[in-house]
Amino acid sequence: MTEKRILRRVARADSPPAAPPADPQGVRVSKLMAERGLCSRREADAYIERGLVFVNGERVTLGTRAAPDAEIKLATEARAQQARLVTMLLHKPVGYVSGQAEDGYLPAVTLVGRDTQYAKDRGQRFQPAHLKGLAPAGRLDIDSTGLLVLTQDGRIARQLIGDDSDVEKEYLVRVEGRLDERSLALLNHGLELDGRKLRPAKVAWANDDQLRFELKEGRKRQIRRMCELVGLRVVGLKRVRIGRVRLGDLPLGQWRYLREDEAF
Repeated sequence: MTEKRILRRVARADSPPAAPPADPQGVRVSKLMAERGLCSRREADAYIERGLVFVNGERVTLGTRAAPDAEIKLATEARAQQARLVTMLLHKPVGYVSGQAEDGYLPAVTLVGRDTQYAKDRGQRFQPAHLKGLAPAGRLDIDSTGLLVLTQDGRIARQLIGDDSDVEKEYLVRVEGRLDERSLALLNHGLELDGRKLRPAKVAWANDDQLRFELKEGRKRQIRRMCELVGLRVVGLKRVRIGRVRLGDLPLGQWRYLREDEAF
């Protein structure tokens, strides 16, 4: 036997055997975890890699598949880590982008700091560690203002922006132009963007020059484009609610933690 073959045989003997998949014909455990809202798929992979995920009582490895109705549990360490994740509510001003910096404009996350925390925030105090992995759960255009959610928690991100998200967002939209009953009906249901029909919305006058939009989707610059289709020009747009969480009296450019008694 050659030296190379001997070394390969020894290496195989020293390597731990791969754990068999829980169900070769099933669904990836990380996908099941994300679908059940346990965490995001990326977080699930990280927990699995660290040995913190159990399916039907057995610790699993990356790539494991399981039946759709399998019992999945996180180890205590993973649950404790999730409990430390924070979610923040920011009143974004005009002139900031929601995500990565672009065209010389700063991302909204740069507004988060000790000096900009809302004085009436009765929750925890700001810690620099809360900026790690903090990302927007949804977009708010650079020329729009209002409620923006920033979170470390993949569960909340999926709830708000996942493909199956059904969370309603409310906007106050100042417009110029004339709007008849037919056009108002089209704003509620009947328009399409980029060749795709929009989901039904709730659109009504809030006052003489402001419309209230309540949507369950968020295509790029959707409200502005909807208004253009019926001959209106948007001159101001403010998001005031996401699900059951309202902007309230949070001052412009300030932020606060999502409270334990709040849920989207």
